[in-house]
Amino acid sequence: MSKRDYYEVLGISKGASADEIKKAFRKAAIKYHPDKEGGDESKFKEVNEAYEVLKDPSKRQRYDQFGHAGVGGGASGGDPFAGFGGQGQNINFDFGDMGLGDIFSSFFGGGVGNRQGRQSRGRDVETNVEITFEQAVFGTDVDLNLNLEDVCEHCDGKMVEPGYDMKSCDECKGSGQVTRVMRTMFGDIQQATVCPKCAGRGKVPEKECSVCHGKGTQRKSQKIGLKIPAGIDDGATIRLRERGEAIANGPKGDLYVNVRVKPHKKFTREGDLILSEEVVGMVDAALGTTIEVNTVDGPVKMKIPAGTQAGTDFKLSGHGVPHLKRDTRGAHIVTIHVETPTKLSKKQQALLEEFKTHKKRGIF
Repeated sequence: MSKRDYYEVLGISKGASADEIKKAFRKAAIKYHPDKEGGDESKFKEVNEAYEVLKDPSKRQRYDQFGHAGVGGGASGGDPFAGFGGQGQNINFDFGDMGLGDIFSSFFGGGVGNRQGRQSRGRDVETNVEITFEQAVFGTDVDLNLNLEDVCEHCDGKMVEPGYDMKSCDECKGSGQVTRVMRTMFGDIQQATVCPKCAGRGKVPEKECSVCHGKGTQRKSQKIGLKIPAGIDDGATIRLRERGEAIANGPKGDLYVNVRVKPHKKFTREGDLILSEEVVGMVDAALGTTIEVNTVDGPVKMKIPAGTQAGTDFKLSGHGVPHLKRDTRGAHIVTIHVETPTKLSKKQQALLEEFKTHKKRGIF
């Protein structure tokens, strides 16, 4: 479904001032806030997205010139991964065991501690990986070298020495629980707790594994291959199911990889847009010229029309960031800066004086 015009969303004209934009946003935000009775979450997000673009002069200029395509299909505070299960930068990719898989809904906790608490599986692990700007645009494969608890190879995670079996725990009599009596001011209180000897399993090894000493796991250095998809953004998190730490007689935890993208010397990014700047001389801007622009795809020729003003944006379609779900790419926006000479020869000064007095002056 196509996006509505941002000015229409806020109920303002295209010539609205910054104060008018702010007032319109506050009014609409209060009206549609999802925590308010009668609020509308989808309209609230739409209002927020429109405001994020129109409050920023440079984004507003690109929107006025190119429409939604000029701002990467949405504001940085909106939802650039709409339909992909993500919210902003905290998108959660799930690659499972067979490579690129389903994308799950985003999470906001940001820490491993919020993803744990399940006793029947191994510990979740969190790590970081740093990639270049170009690798984020085109995707890449990386190897993660981690030191993790893995299934003991000697006992295959069963905790018992091969050739022996498990037996009923003599402390809890196979129940997995022990009852303790606590003395309180209200009298004695019985409390059932997990058996400390068998950890609630109700069984213990007849003879503990000679390698892991009955733990069922051993710490190992592991190399884990990770496929990073084209178009991933800084701060995204990739989830690898059951690639975390092992536990005896249970599934492994998950591995969460936080992606960090190194800043580029020339390019910046907004959603699926790549932004850069180029400088042309005053005469070239007046007469028009063709320049070579560096993009992530290599150099591209770009025409500068006669009379180009400083701050003008030019759009190179298809040279931006790939969309994570669709087989399309955003644009590369080039902002032109006009260079004014500081040292002129007498002949150059005379020519500019002549231009200054000409009745058609005022191109700049």
